[in-house]
Amino acid sequence: MSAQGQSPTGLEAVGSVAVHTFAAHQSIQSTPTAHQSMDGHHVNAMAGDRGGVDPARLADYEDVPDGHFYDPDAEYEPDPEYAATLAPDAARQRRERIGPTGRPLPYFPIPGPLTDHGPAKIIAMCNQKGGVGKTTSTINLGAALAEYGRRVLLVDFDPQGALSVGLGVNPMELDLTVYNLLMERGMSADEVLLKTAVPNMDLLPSNIDLSAAEVQLVSEVARESTLQRALKPLLADYDYIVIDCQPSLGLLTVNALTAAHKVIVPLECEFFALRGVALLTETIEKVQERLNPDLELDGILATMYDSRTVHSREVLARVVEAFDDHVYHTVIGRTVRFPETTVAGEPITTYASNSVGAAAYRQLAREVLARCHAE
Repeated sequence: MSAQGQSPTGLEAVGSVAVHTFAAHQSIQSTPTAHQSMDGHHVNAMAGDRGGVDPARLADYEDVPDGHFYDPDAEYEPDPEYAATLAPDAARQRRERIGPTGRPLPYFPIPGPLTDHGPAKIIAMCNQKGGVGKTTSTINLGAALAEYGRRVLLVDFDPQGALSVGLGVNPMELDLTVYNLLMERGMSADEVLLKTAVPNMDLLPSNIDLSAAEVQLVSEVARESTLQRALKPLLADYDYIVIDCQPSLGLLTVNALTAAHKVIVPLECEFFALRGVALLTETIEKVQERLNPDLELDGILATMYDSRTVHSREVLARVVEAFDDHVYHTVIGRTVRFPETTVAGEPITTYASNSVGAAAYRQLAREVLARCHAE
């Protein structure tokens, strides 16, 4: 990794993020439902019924005046113990609008409604190290995008089936999975698709059968493009397709990267997770050169962050130094809510709608949308 803030992948920089007019931001904040509940607690404007938000106040993408940034108090509930994991010096954060990455935190606008849908932007959630938050981020990013009116398809592309379990599906009881869609000719995606409890969000489930696909695909012609061909008929029906990759750099992951337009790399703020990023970015670069020239590294998402530890702060600082604009401003902190949502089989945006974790993933969804709009 370069000390000059350049990505070792050779990929072009993400560039500046589109932001919203400060005047419109102020008009949203002036509404009591924007970030304050009846009992006086700060909550996210989209946590509850969206009907209270005036459509005229929904954000469009324009530049804000210099010096105006997103107000973290409008997003995070006042839980002092957990807030300390994101901002140990809350007074400085409010005063200087500094985000957890050490950079000024832009305001990412609430996206307006869509009049039509598709073609879908395909995002691969990828990291060869396990336990870094890929599945959690796939579920909650998808749910937040769906909450903002986008049609979302989640693809469980891991034989462990963790994404399916996280949405309340028992993989062992499934007759048809993404494996059948890949390997059986004439199989329609509609036969495999499952509706989730989240409006606007569907699922292509998986189970242990998918592990056989990696062996069977070896003899196939254009084996790296199998998933791309399977998803092509679905592009017109969705705005975003998010693929939860397995924790390896094998043929299944290469299939996901070949199908994707963008890659999000969840990165646990821990040294061993940091060591594997160089290998992953090298793989992304090879896929870009040989199989999918449209592939881009959209961002590195810091997860399981706890700023009370020197180690977490140092790892995050190293990542920002090396990847600069490729690192999302949004940082996902540690909270007991995430394991609870797995047991409940639903996203944190519905299980704990007013929690810090839900607010963080809503902010991530807005940042992803802002980056896509800025292209």
